[in-house]
Amino acid sequence: MNYDVIIIGAGNGGLSTATKLAINGKKVLVLEKHNIPGGCGTSFRRGRFEFEVALHQLSSMGSSEKPGPLRELFKEYGIEDKIEWIPIESLFKVNFPDGKGVSLPANRKDAEKLLKEKFPDESENITNYFDTVYNFSIETDKFAEMQANSVNEPSKLKKIMIKQFFSKKFPTLAKYALKSTQEVLDEFFKSVELQLCVNAYWCFMGMPPNRFPFSILARCTYIYMEDKPYYLRGGSQVISQALADTIRNNGGEIKYNCGAKQILIKNGKAYGVIDEFDNEYKCDFVVSGISPIETYFNLIKTEESVKQAKEYLKSYTVGISALTCFIGLDCTPKEIGFTDSFNLNYENLDCNESFQNAYKLMPDIDPLINTCYTVDDPKVSPEGTTVITAGTLKYGKAWMELSAEEYYETKYKAGNMIIDRLEKKYPGFRSHIEEFEVATPLTHMRYLKHPQGAIYGFEQDLKSSVFFFPREEYIKNLTFSNGWVNICGFGPNYLYGSTVADKILKGVEK
Repeated sequence: MNYDVIIIGAGNGGLSTATKLAINGKKVLVLEKHNIPGGCGTSFRRGRFEFEVALHQLSSMGSSEKPGPLRELFKEYGIEDKIEWIPIESLFKVNFPDGKGVSLPANRKDAEKLLKEKFPDESENITNYFDTVYNFSIETDKFAEMQANSVNEPSKLKKIMIKQFFSKKFPTLAKYALKSTQEVLDEFFKSVELQLCVNAYWCFMGMPPNRFPFSILARCTYIYMEDKPYYLRGGSQVISQALADTIRNNGGEIKYNCGAKQILIKNGKAYGVIDEFDNEYKCDFVVSGISPIETYFNLIKTEESVKQAKEYLKSYTVGISALTCFIGLDCTPKEIGFTDSFNLNYENLDCNESFQNAYKLMPDIDPLINTCYTVDDPKVSPEGTTVITAGTLKYGKAWMELSAEEYYETKYKAGNMIIDRLEKKYPGFRSHIEEFEVATPLTHMRYLKHPQGAIYGFEQDLKSSVFFFPREEYIKNLTFSNGWVNICGFGPNYLYGSTVADKILKGVEK
């Protein structure tokens, strides 16, 4: 069987790439080990509740009147009108150890006003900070546009241009591009609580502020404020299914319960894939939607290629996973005090210190992330009920060292510790639990097939992300489309998947 392109894995990036290729007339095959599409973009049911696996807020959507890049992409894919979009009015709520909290509006003007009321001594600093965030993002877009428009210039000339004019043309980008979030927050703010009010997106990338690139925080803040955060009725599984339907409706194939066993290589070039049932498929191009580690070390038998990839990837560290409770309550959010859809609860004002607990098993002092989209749309769960996810970021190694007997006991002990913390914050919480399930890093390993259950790919720190993603390729006609080689997250990987497809289409057309 011959195809133009074979995509390994039906995660967000792989689905997006396959969709773009299929609607452009390419013969596409997607091999997916799970029985549903989506990877992290899936949901599951317990009792009468449907639980979202991973999506917190969808970025880059914009409104129908002023669409963002992701909405435009979904229009191109023909799925925008097939989905019920739910706008989220607040970016997040930060709850401090003393019980006080700040809910940040999804609007720059309102956010600045609120923060100035809470922290009047730092009013000027707040204005200057948001000016910097916005200038940084605007310059980033202009720089990206300049790069795109200069693709035909000699590389030497481009280097000279950047060296001579970069700092003058892009002063904010030049100053802050390689700084950590903590460095920038310390520059602008004296109050630690104020810092926590603006840096919540560090948890979206699994890096503490002292290692989290400010470039990502600035972009997240700008994009969510300008294009607004969205959720969708039915969760991310709806997007995954819509993309899968579009692939099939345009002549593409998706084989579920059918993982890849080997990528076929000849003369340093990928030319096909063997699935786990030993069926062989030929193609012109292979796109891996799974990790480079799994791809190079388990799917490729060419020793020299593996050796080169291993040398290249050794400077990258497998990222963090998560411990998550999926909870269905028999009451409304208001009855137990939930007012915001995305909440970040701190036990300690030093979140860099608290983050170190992510290497340990128990979630006693870790920042606690909980979402409740029933707040924004009561139809997310059955009438009079609430769906909540609550969890902490955890590295997989400590969980992998447990015996089978220890694992089961530890899993529910950790889950109950999270419930105890929620009970303290929302009295009466435990008495309303109707459904309760716990996912650990080992759960993510089982369903995602990611090393150590990583949910954000490689660590998204200053040395491994933004300007330093591991995008070097060692096999001709083999590339990647996922959060291991890109900023992780739903919106970024749908968009990146489209970019990957564009490059393949140009190559095929040549």
